[in-house]
Amino acid sequence: MSSQPASSTTCQNGREHAFIPEIIAGVVWKPLQLFHDHRGWLCELFRHDECPAELHPRMAYVSMTKAGIARGPHEHVDQTDYFCFVGPSNFKVYLWDNRPDSPTFGAFQAEIVGADRPAALIVPPGVVHAYKNIGTESGWVFNCPNRLYRGEGKRQPVDEIRHEDDPDSPFRLD
Repeated sequence: MSSQPASSTTCQNGREHAFIPEIIAGVVWKPLQLFHDHRGWLCELFRHDECPAELHPRMAYVSMTKAGIARGPHEHVDQTDYFCFVGPSNFKVYLWDNRPDSPTFGAFQAEIVGADRPAALIVPPGVVHAYKNIGTESGWVFNCPNRLYRGEGKRQPVDEIRHEDDPDSPFRLD
């Protein structure tokens, strides 16, 4: 776990809270194994038998993020994200527990994953998250969330609270 300075925020309940470096309850980090042979490699991103039913994916997508670029921070009200970082670059992932009822409310965690450390990451609702490509080449991130983007037929509001455009946001990337 990377050590980061505490940051202060006013949370949903209006209380001021300092985020501290800590492992966040409900967040799951799972090392991913690459199986190599003469053709290249294969990596199991998701297994139905290794994930609780409420987290089973409803959709899947891949995004490409250019070197030096960040996505987030944002959080979801209902959605759980199931990210997979396998490369070809490395990403610094940032997590802030913004759930007032969580035993780790106010915790902050940062990890480096990707080509050098393949990992799956389960991020529950209310955990603010972001990632930045810290490598020198574009990298891929796979996500298999347990909710459909904009619901059935893309007719519902997006389940996101975006913090990246707020100049007063306490959720800052280094």
